[in-house]
Amino acid sequence: MQNIKLTFWALLALLTALWLLAEPTVFQPANFFALRGTMVQYTGIIAMAAMSVAMILALRPRWPERWFGGLDKMYRLHKWLGIAALVVSVVHWLWGQGPKWAVGWGLIERPVRGERPPLENPIEQLLMSQRGTAEGLGEWAFYAAVLLIVLALLKYFPYQLFYKTHRLLAAAYLVLVFHAVVLTTFSYWMSPIGTVMALLLAAGTYSAVIVLLRRVGAGRQVRGRIASLQYYPGVKALETEIEVSQGWPGHKPGQFAFAMSDRTEGAHPYTIASAWNEKDRRITFVTKELGDHTSRLREKLKVGDEVSIEGPYGCFDFDNGQPRQIWIGGGIGITPFIAGMKHLAQERRMHPDQRPPMVDLFHTTADYDEKAIVKLTEDAVAAGIRLHVLVDARDGLLTGERIRVAVPDWRDASIWFCGPTGFGEALRRDFSAQGLPVAKRFHHELFAMR
Repeated sequence: MQNIKLTFWALLALLTALWLLAEPTVFQPANFFALRGTMVQYTGIIAMAAMSVAMILALRPRWPERWFGGLDKMYRLHKWLGIAALVVSVVHWLWGQGPKWAVGWGLIERPVRGERPPLENPIEQLLMSQRGTAEGLGEWAFYAAVLLIVLALLKYFPYQLFYKTHRLLAAAYLVLVFHAVVLTTFSYWMSPIGTVMALLLAAGTYSAVIVLLRRVGAGRQVRGRIASLQYYPGVKALETEIEVSQGWPGHKPGQFAFAMSDRTEGAHPYTIASAWNEKDRRITFVTKELGDHTSRLREKLKVGDEVSIEGPYGCFDFDNGQPRQIWIGGGIGITPFIAGMKHLAQERRMHPDQRPPMVDLFHTTADYDEKAIVKLTEDAVAAGIRLHVLVDARDGLLTGERIRVAVPDWRDASIWFCGPTGFGEALRRDFSAQGLPVAKRFHHELFAMR
């Protein structure tokens, strides 16, 4: 999370500093309308830069993943940038429209403008001739973008509709790029802020085209076929085993992938619940019935069906050099730890002379399925880790204190958590209060892609 915040605020600070270099008169405006002009420019730059970076992140690039700590963290930054673009673009619109309303209501007087000096630069002349079109199209694109961003932020907006409508933001963005290029103060383009904005708009435009062509992650997709299905009614979870063809690069335990069985529904992210074996070439997903799509999977999926798999993604891979680890899986958050156990068991078989990390796994759940717990226990035994299963109604809630009692050497451990966000944040604060360096030792999977 620290790198997400650093990147977010550093981006805004850098853009502001570069804009001030190009617009030093902002602190001494000649009148209100001069201030209005500079504020329209500033808010427009911030909004378009935020949208551009968000559009770039929509391509799920691999190169910044390690810096941010995984694609799940990158999606959190994508969300923050979307919210920032929404708020700042509304402010931008108000700076543009508000003074017009005030003039119409008689609250302020419209400034008297002298004759504009003739433009000598042919590019500036061309841009000036497009101002009316850019203003009109930009206003309607703004309305569309606001609506689409708000819908994306509504958790109860169905994923299937979100998948279809969110892509339209790319089209709105392209219109806003035209709006920005035409209406940005021409002198800015010869300054550092203009160079930065040109690069961001170009990269954002490329990203938007890829999104509209539905080619996001195309180079990381492989075809697979469902090999087996196992349903656990007690926890309402479906285990799907998929045979993947050549092209899958393998994955680390704890990583996830996007799987698509229905093109109209789109790809959904699922944590991989299996270790990678090059000879076997199978991937397992465990999916809990949490919404319309996941509730229908048991009826829709059949052995032999083809599935598209994209990935792997994520840095929640238990690889931080700590020989002592505590794993905490809340509900369906147990899936990355299933993969972790299978990986440890595989390593024990292949390298019996190597000392594996000491691990305590806490699985807390409101639901209970005897068959699922038996398989979980077998995985724990094969991996050589200590398993603690807590059923809420029977054992009460898991707390930091209960973990510390069960693991006396917790101060030497790294903690890996996957589960409800509120639960994870509560545990993080609890261990931080007890002196654990949580910035380095508490790893939290932010498995929320909206």
